[in-house]
Amino acid sequence: MKKYLFLAVLLLTSLFASAQYKLEKANKLYDEMAYTAAAEAYEDYVKGANPSTSTRMKIADTYYYINRFTDAVKWYEKGKADKLDDDHFNRYIQSLRSLKQYEKADELLAAKLGKSKKPELLQNFLKQKKQLDSINKYGTVYTIDTLNINSRKSDFGTAFYGDKVVYSSAKDTAHLGGRVYKWNEQPFLDLYVADRDTATGALINEQKFMPKSHTRYHNASVAFASDGQTIYYSTNTVKKRDKLNNASNGTNNLRISRATISGDELINEMVLPFCNIKYSVAHPALTEDGKWLIFTSDMQGGLGETDLYAVAINDDGTYGKPVNLGEQVNTPGKEMFPFVSGNRLYFASNGHYGLGGLDIFMCTISDDLNVGEPVNLGSSINSNADDFAYITDATGRYGYFSSNREGGMGDDDIYYFTRKEEHSCLHTLTGIITDATSKKPIEGVTIKVGDVYGNVVGTGDVITDTEGRYIVEEVPCNLFIMAGAFKKGYSTDTDDVTTPGAPSGEVKIDFQLVKYDNLITKENNVAKIKIDPIYFDFDKYDITPQGAQELDKVVYVMQQFLDIIIKIESHTDSRGSDDYNMVLSQNRADATYNYIIAKGVNAGRIESVKGYGESQLLNQCSNDVPCTDEEHQLNRRSDFIIVSGGE
Repeated sequence: MKKYLFLAVLLLTSLFASAQYKLEKANKLYDEMAYTAAAEAYEDYVKGANPSTSTRMKIADTYYYINRFTDAVKWYEKGKADKLDDDHFNRYIQSLRSLKQYEKADELLAAKLGKSKKPELLQNFLKQKKQLDSINKYGTVYTIDTLNINSRKSDFGTAFYGDKVVYSSAKDTAHLGGRVYKWNEQPFLDLYVADRDTATGALINEQKFMPKSHTRYHNASVAFASDGQTIYYSTNTVKKRDKLNNASNGTNNLRISRATISGDELINEMVLPFCNIKYSVAHPALTEDGKWLIFTSDMQGGLGETDLYAVAINDDGTYGKPVNLGEQVNTPGKEMFPFVSGNRLYFASNGHYGLGGLDIFMCTISDDLNVGEPVNLGSSINSNADDFAYITDATGRYGYFSSNREGGMGDDDIYYFTRKEEHSCLHTLTGIITDATSKKPIEGVTIKVGDVYGNVVGTGDVITDTEGRYIVEEVPCNLFIMAGAFKKGYSTDTDDVTTPGAPSGEVKIDFQLVKYDNLITKENNVAKIKIDPIYFDFDKYDITPQGAQELDKVVYVMQQFLDIIIKIESHTDSRGSDDYNMVLSQNRADATYNYIIAKGVNAGRIESVKGYGESQLLNQCSNDVPCTDEEHQLNRRSDFIIVSGGE
């Protein structure tokens, strides 16, 4: 019997050692980002093992990275959605979207955001969902065509180069002696150039672009300066003799180089000074004036997995310090592949609300890098797969993007798009603008009308006449439009509508604006937002329903006048000790601040938040003075003082 027990123990020990070896092998491949091979190794390991939670998440991530989303969902769900950390939860949601399980993904995400301490995240989710639903409901303005140059490997990342197009491809299986990129088991990327057929958008006469200057590894994602001679491009980080130069953790990161085109080779090559072996810098894009380079990076201090940054290009050819484009653009997920056309920034993201994988978004961008709200380009440009690397001509009428959607030639493919511009049915948009208080018409109000992509609709901006009336001609039928009324010194008002189909006719939208002077009050030459007193219950600092109603007025003013900076001051009555009241008033000030921020107001617009205790009473009710509850309540108040902006 002892012999059999010994053999059983020996067998169990052997099985454990075998399983441990298989796990170590799989983890090593995972750490090397050799995800295709890692998936096979994990599959071998789990046949006779019960993986830990951390291993389950690695298995799920492995499938996620190689787009095997059904398997990814299975393993993420082994970890239970309500117990996943943010990174794994986001990948789980993306996997569900990639499988077109939108309703389930939305329910899980809404529930998670609803439990967070940042209600503005749920509001932003609902807003982006509504915007995308509107685009998809009312049809597309794009026609999409695939291209014959696509191969069974990855083809992506186009850039205009005069009357040609430059792009990346892994189609050359002889590159680097047949060695492959471990992540997807494909050859390393090379750059190609082709002539553009102006009639069809097809890419013809394909050949390698500047082959003498290729590294032995990835060569991808280019941008050209307006002079046509300066190029920015992404490569692996290498050292002398073109050998990989890895970070201390073994990762080989990407970097951006600048060079001058001279004949069929690149000269004066220079790695940009803000590149670093510790993180990736890739996907260069230039603003039209050449003053800013926008790129993708996972450098420390970002908001997510990869963020978009901008760096100033100085007149002498030097560079400033990278600036993160901020939370309007960047999310905890990935933002990648920027492209700038005029005042529009296009980029790919899996962090904003979308259809699955990377979706393409557009937002406005100013000369000083202020960005508008991102808009999803909708379900023709975007799909449940990865859609990215969008470029367009200056008119916005045609361009290219990349996608690994179903129906393509291989992995990533390049697609050509054109915008539909002809409208046989046109309406007239008209209305009257009035003052919300006096009900009188307002002259000189600017009316702007656009579609969900930010394109001007109809005959452009118009100004109201003496009767407050406006008329916008040539507004297409059956189109979702957004209209807004703007005048300095007044609030703004916006509305959206889907114009009727044929026949042509009139669409009416009226607006009401509130004058700035009617929203503020002045006491001793100090401007404050006009609200009724916010009353706190005795000895408490919770926001009451009455207080919330008044604070919503503060939020309204700050949303309408975006240059307003305020400071918050809170006060108590005299009951209680001076020190206690000072703490209580600070708690009340903090409570009002938190309420306003939760409504989406930028914290940078609140200069200070201070409690004054009982030091600034409004009446005679100081310590030991008999007063009624109503008299004491008058001193329990918060003020919202306008420091600058507004008029």
